[in-house]
Amino acid sequence: MRGMIFPRWPRRLLLALAALALILGPPLYLVYADYRAFLDTPLGVPASGLTLELKPGMGVAGLARELQRQPGLLRSGPYLRVYARLNRLASRLKAGEYVLAPSITPRGLLDQIVAGRVIQYSLTVVEGWTFRQLRRALADHPKLKQTLRDASDADIMARLGRPGEHPEGWFLPDTYHFPNGFSDEAFLRRALAAMDRQLREAWNRRSPDSLLSVPYQALILASIVEKETALPAERPEVAGVFARRLRRGMLLQTDPTVIYGLGEAFDGNLRRADLTHDNPYNTYTHKGLPPTPIALPSAGALAAAVNPAPGDTLYFVATGKGGHVFSTTLDEHNRAVRRYQLKRK
Repeated sequence: MRGMIFPRWPRRLLLALAALALILGPPLYLVYADYRAFLDTPLGVPASGLTLELKPGMGVAGLARELQRQPGLLRSGPYLRVYARLNRLASRLKAGEYVLAPSITPRGLLDQIVAGRVIQYSLTVVEGWTFRQLRRALADHPKLKQTLRDASDADIMARLGRPGEHPEGWFLPDTYHFPNGFSDEAFLRRALAAMDRQLREAWNRRSPDSLLSVPYQALILASIVEKETALPAERPEVAGVFARRLRRGMLLQTDPTVIYGLGEAFDGNLRRADLTHDNPYNTYTHKGLPPTPIALPSAGALAAAVNPAPGDTLYFVATGKGGHVFSTTLDEHNRAVRRYQLKRK
């Protein structure tokens, strides 16, 4: 018909739409107009949104079937398949869980899936946790794939490429995000790499007069600082006390190391007999640092361990209100103990 101008359509699109026209009946131009409207019209997603799981190997046809399970969500499966194939998206779909917003269109849906913008879950590794507590948290997370339940600590470290190393201290406390099906091993690998970076950065910024000779000693000291105080502002002062004790050859005499050495035998009540019970972690009977870290130290504790506060304090005691009182002499310390601890008892 004279005067009518047809758009210059790609040959593959013409063939696909022609096939649809033969199936559906309407003229080709109306099919094309309907197809274009379909691409940019929001899907029938409820106002509260919708979660879609695209399983591995599902493909575009499987995606269309999954969408059409909910009435009114997807108007045309054939249109979706045509668009995906014409734009070479069919082989680029990424499996995972997706949140569909109420305003999402078929075009936007495929863009989201090709980009792999999946739902991200999280797990916070708490500062001062032990490796045992971290393993328990991993095992309890419903979205993590469990591959380490029956593995020993030694097996885990071997799988992470650290055979023969003690696991304590090597996983950086932080909030980690991951998709559904992320494995517990992959989680630990990420936290281990994060601690490697943090320890390396802290070690490179250590004080010139630091008495620590290797980064692992900084990790050990940082773990003790982490367990001794929950106040970030106190960490350098606590680290300073321990650094001066180490320099003078004094016993560290820190309760958290004794508790760690007791392991599952610790019932929440540290007794005088525990302080004399000999084991490698008892810093009341052994000089120097314990053989390994006793917890997962934070970045702040690492920074304090390699840059302890200067001064002359050698003792500290908890006030019962979250902080500590620091003393230079044993007499001052004993008075502080009587004031804060004995009074509480």
